[in-house]
Amino acid sequence: MSFISRLVSWLMRLPPAHTHDLVITRDIKIPMPDGVVLLADHYAPRSGGPLPTLLVRSPYGRRGLPSVLNAFPYAARGYQVLVQSCRGTAGSGGEFRYARHEHDDGLATIVWIKQQDWFSGELATIGASYLGFVQWAVAADAGPELKAMVPQVSASDFNHYRFQGSSLSLELDLTWSTVMTLSAATGLGPRMLLPAMQLLRKLEHAYGHLPLGEVDQLAVHQPSQPFQDLLAHESEDAYWKPTDWSGRMAEVQVPVYLMAGWYDLFLYWQLKDYQALRRAGKQPSLLVGPWTHIGAGRNGMLIRETLAWLDSQVKGKPSGGHELPVHLFVMGEEKWRHFADWPPPARPQCWYLHPGGALAPSIPPAWEPDHYCYDPADPTPAVGGNSLGASKRMGPQDNRKLEARSDVLVYTSAELSHDLEVIGPVKAEVYVRSSLPYTDFFVRLCVVKPSGRSINLCDGMVRLTPGSVPPQPDGSLRLSIELWPTAYHFRKGERLRIQISSGAHPRFVRNLGSGEPLATGTKLCEASQTVYHDPEHPSVIVLPVLSGTLG
Repeated sequence: MSFISRLVSWLMRLPPAHTHDLVITRDIKIPMPDGVVLLADHYAPRSGGPLPTLLVRSPYGRRGLPSVLNAFPYAARGYQVLVQSCRGTAGSGGEFRYARHEHDDGLATIVWIKQQDWFSGELATIGASYLGFVQWAVAADAGPELKAMVPQVSASDFNHYRFQGSSLSLELDLTWSTVMTLSAATGLGPRMLLPAMQLLRKLEHAYGHLPLGEVDQLAVHQPSQPFQDLLAHESEDAYWKPTDWSGRMAEVQVPVYLMAGWYDLFLYWQLKDYQALRRAGKQPSLLVGPWTHIGAGRNGMLIRETLAWLDSQVKGKPSGGHELPVHLFVMGEEKWRHFADWPPPARPQCWYLHPGGALAPSIPPAWEPDHYCYDPADPTPAVGGNSLGASKRMGPQDNRKLEARSDVLVYTSAELSHDLEVIGPVKAEVYVRSSLPYTDFFVRLCVVKPSGRSINLCDGMVRLTPGSVPPQPDGSLRLSIELWPTAYHFRKGERLRIQISSGAHPRFVRNLGSGEPLATGTKLCEASQTVYHDPEHPSVIVLPVLSGTLG
């Protein structure tokens, strides 16, 4: 174990370890109030007396990557770590149900920890993704022993993030659900590598299958309970209430360090958590890097930041960090910047769609609208963005091939005469018309490099149903679309670009146009789409431009 600890320290460029001589106690049985027994592994330095405890609760297993990322780095630097398998996973008893048992099981585990003779009275929680949600599930009720929590690329609401703009995030949900179906018994260990690679290949074929209620069985040859549950209840808030702890932010008394990524699937919701804490009078810390979900802090930065912050919050050591609590990586400039709050003060700057595929900071002239046809039999593909699945559909990607399709409208500015720094939420107001009452509209902001490469920065989606948007007097629809936040420093000579289309498949489930139920629909209907850009229909994107910069 000393070798593994040293290797992790070197790979992650971590600060010097206190010791690499660790004692690991495997398969500790922790009883739950209903009689179910959960298994955990305990990591601690061989000597040194009681140390603060870090609790990590995971549905992905306790060996391999979970221990490498969440146990060894901290146990070697003055903490003991308890890594527990969630109910129904990796040997723990009971049935795994998506996000439903984490409050009660988490609190029962904390009660058990407090009874152990090795517990020092100081507890903190760490972990990414689902491991972040389980922290929120207990945050308001954990008691005074909880001294700090670090949710990484995660959110307190594990319901609504799956429906961006009311459109199901198909790739994310199907990938995660089927992986969980395959790995629930063993966890995501080395034995899962080949099955996971095979699964990803099967999913590429499954995404095109209808009805949607059968796609999980094509991939894993059995129904995947998390996916089937999602299709059966979609976004029914009452059913999913146990998976959403965002309403209890005001009750969270513990210091929180939120760590996010500009291309992470939880970004929008994690920033909502930050703002909810601020409205409740809290002062959380925030870090947003240039990462996708699975690439977050790949170079060890999240672990280094977590260690330094925990030492300050739990052990009372000088932070040695930045005085300002918000740390943002500004893409384009490729530098970290530090702010007092999120979002930083900015002035709105409007860029309007113009005829001929132009984008300019002036009201467009009178002109005929643009048109395109969306065919769900050949859905507009996803290229890059805030997803989870194939690498070509995550993060920043060259969009030129996508933009050459006939079902994608593109509006591009002239070369910028000055640098332009955009940091914060991005919004669009677009006037449209569709031949169908059931349809989608997708809007994306890109930067066009002098080489011609078009790199996606942020985007937003809206799914229309009859009556969801009141029509204008002339029958057009004015859509207000929240694009996700970004931080980008446009250089002189670069150009801004806006894409408008009606899909990003399979990142978002394709709109069939028929209005049939999500799980059983099979009828495909083409949509004739219209996008307006004239003085009566000034379609616009609004950028948060920091003070002192020029467009």
